[in-house]
Amino acid sequence: MRAITVESDTATLSVAEVPDPTPGPGEVLIEVAAAGVNRADLLQKQGLYPPPPGASDILGLEVSGRIVELGPEVTEWSVGDEVCALLAGGGYAELVVVPAVQVLPKPSNVDLIEAAGLPEVACTVVSNLLLTAHLQLDELVLIHGGSSGIGTHATQLCRALGARVAVTARTKEKLARSAEYGAEILIDYSSEDFVEVISGHGGANVILDIIGAAYLPRNVKALATGGRLVIIGMQGGVKGELPIGAMISKRLSVYGTALRSRPVTGADGKASIVEKTYTRTWPLIEAGSVVPVTDSVFELADAQAAHERLNSGDAIGKVLLRVG
Repeated sequence: MRAITVESDTATLSVAEVPDPTPGPGEVLIEVAAAGVNRADLLQKQGLYPPPPGASDILGLEVSGRIVELGPEVTEWSVGDEVCALLAGGGYAELVVVPAVQVLPKPSNVDLIEAAGLPEVACTVVSNLLLTAHLQLDELVLIHGGSSGIGTHATQLCRALGARVAVTARTKEKLARSAEYGAEILIDYSSEDFVEVISGHGGANVILDIIGAAYLPRNVKALATGGRLVIIGMQGGVKGELPIGAMISKRLSVYGTALRSRPVTGADGKASIVEKTYTRTWPLIEAGSVVPVTDSVFELADAQAAHERLNSGDAIGKVLLRVG
């Protein structure tokens, strides 16, 4: 099969022929239509984010496509089913093997290519905002990077569930798009202090943060009493100073989470997150309350250009690779 490989000395991407994978017990083989491009892929390409033990070293954490083979013990899927799936790796290829419990049906009202941009964002948002932060009706959630794939999806889901949404972004275009998806407080972080803006609204009950260290003290300051900070990225560094006094006086909680490294099964495993995502999010997608937001679609051979588009910071929504 064709797959994207990484030139280790230059961290550039190219198409190569590699062996076809074979599904084992509890796994399915998917003929890939498209793959989502994520920042984790950019890090792995640079040798900074290796796949978990046993996972494919091919890039790609989510795909859409059709099931072409069932491994032993798989009964919940059939050959020919149109699906999308959450992966630990292997998505930038014509075929990928994935545990059946990490597979989701393609929503009936979503194009098969666009469906590739759903699994990672949907599972990330549900696991962090609903299962970790326990976001409630009428609470205010601040989403850093509101125009990203995660940001656009999180904004729509939070609004559909009755929460209020604030976002940060760096251009008027990105903020305008965030408003289209339901954000009501729009913060241009290049010219405004998000702490000042959010504090003027009583503070955030929940903050979903992709920046990490650089925002840590300011995020704590922006939280309301009883607030929850969920850190899912480290674009602003890995070491920061945590204001313990403010945490104690405001009874705050700080969580650091990751999705890729979780086990397949167990209380906090991917199977549980995928099942809860299907229950909470898929009905909203089917109803049109939450829609996939696609910035651009590149051909598999243009994976390097797709990475450059994502890395530019100009994308609004998901960058995808068309494979099949």
